[in-house]
Amino acid sequence: MQVAVVTGAGRRLGRHIALSLAEKGFDIVVHYYSSKSGAENTVKKIKQLGNRAIAVKGDISNISDIHRIFQRIVKTFGRVDVLVNNAGIWEYGEADKMTLENWNRTLTINLTGSMLFTREVIPYMKKQGGGKIIIITSTAGQRGEAFHSHYAASKGALISYVKSLSTELAPYKILVNSVAPGWVDTEMNDEVFSDLNYKEQIRESIPLKKIATAEDIAGPVLFLASDLANHITGEILNVNGGSVLCG
Repeated sequence: MQVAVVTGAGRRLGRHIALSLAEKGFDIVVHYYSSKSGAENTVKKIKQLGNRAIAVKGDISNISDIHRIFQRIVKTFGRVDVLVNNAGIWEYGEADKMTLENWNRTLTINLTGSMLFTREVIPYMKKQGGGKIIIITSTAGQRGEAFHSHYAASKGALISYVKSLSTELAPYKILVNSVAPGWVDTEMNDEVFSDLNYKEQIRESIPLKKIATAEDIAGPVLFLASDLANHITGEILNVNGGSVLCG
């Protein structure tokens, strides 16, 4: 049985990614930081499918936490076939008013956290002869995003990270790709979407006239994790309803 680790899987998007992978036969490591009840519920649903699953809590920017998490993963499952770096934050920040604290928090969680999880999993994947790393980025990392420059910078850096790792790790049969969503109806956007008029404006601006659901993002992640994507590495798979045409 293959094993997938999904960070931030106690919340809506990570939960759907974890469940989609479980439905295709993966055992799942459900990582969370603050959403304990959500993580436990995800584990419960996965076990109902007949798969093994554990919930692990940890700060993705804390090296000791990550090392502890992987020790438990290896002790429980003995391997890691897929890592999905999904955990992240999105905060408002005007460029001339942004504090160093705001900037560092976003870069630390979104960028450094993904790097630390990835760095930890690489030796295991090398030893077992391969694996897949999938990083959730954003169209903001490709085109920028006004009033969220720190977020865009973190996601843009992750896109370059994906491309760099893809060639470095290819000799070890470790495939590294990204799914880059546009607007998604998840907890991260609940506050801005509480303005229904604004939400409707966003929906109308998308060529497909639909704001992505968590399921819409989970599908492409599942594709990259599957054998159908065994000759794909270094790619940024855009999932934005046609609103940002960049590849």
